[in-house]
Amino acid sequence: MTLTQLRYVVEVADAGSITAAAARLFIAQPSLSKAVGELEAEMGVQIFERSSRGVAPTEEGTRFLSYARQVVEQADLLESRYAHGAPVRRVFAVSSQHYAFVVNAFVELVHEIGGQKYEFSLREGTTAGIIDDVRTQRSEVGVIYLSHYNREVIMGAVRRAELRFEPLFCARPHVFVSRKNPLAGRPSVTLEDLAPYPRLTYDQGAQNSFYFSEEPHAVEQVDRQIVVTDRATLFNLLIGLDGYTVSSGILSEDLNGTDIVAVPLESDEEMQVGLLRLAGRPLSPVAARYVDHLRTYLAAV
Repeated sequence: MTLTQLRYVVEVADAGSITAAAARLFIAQPSLSKAVGELEAEMGVQIFERSSRGVAPTEEGTRFLSYARQVVEQADLLESRYAHGAPVRRVFAVSSQHYAFVVNAFVELVHEIGGQKYEFSLREGTTAGIIDDVRTQRSEVGVIYLSHYNREVIMGAVRRAELRFEPLFCARPHVFVSRKNPLAGRPSVTLEDLAPYPRLTYDQGAQNSFYFSEEPHAVEQVDRQIVVTDRATLFNLLIGLDGYTVSSGILSEDLNGTDIVAVPLESDEEMQVGLLRLAGRPLSPVAARYVDHLRTYLAAV
């Protein structure tokens, strides 16, 4: 086993195919396939399932890749510290439900890194997708929420993925509405108050279960519902259609402007927002700094 082979399998996992990884690594595809196969044979583990659509880590391969990433990251740090060459490219990815504070912390991290070389990714996606991203280490950390309603199901999925959930903060549900919405000036609203307005929710893809919904009270039946995939569309529809969505109540005027306001929802539910990370693996220095920025931002709101 060589460090080069470990770099190869990490790149294949990130690219999703041997052909794409070979192009990124500037080597011939047959050479990369041979190197991956030799590593699998030497270690006695099938790292990837091959198909016509590309490759995907096996269950054991996912574990192997988590260790491989640690070795590669530590080697990069050693090279950066002692080889007196050009600084290594800092790599970090986070997957999250649609929260402005996740973006704020990401912006602060990029500002801190400054002129250094980096390759960062911020993915807003489905709850199941976030869990899978962290499981496969496509992202080092994820951000999701737990509630009384979804806790048992979501924590079951987290444990099966061999992840750890670390609470960041707790919040009572709020509704986001346009500043021009008749509900905007109220001290609080009830589910009955929301009935005349369309409810906006985020698409959960194939795992379209109430338990995986990003919004508390998703199980409540409504007459009008619109499903979207991105935050910009949701905010545009909040304004254009006088719709509402249920969330944590934390908004960022720097990122979202002042057209959307948060109104407390009278509810017995509680949102516990937290980090997902691999169990038993320390965070990389970049990920640790991101979490620091996240906690700092949340402490100030």
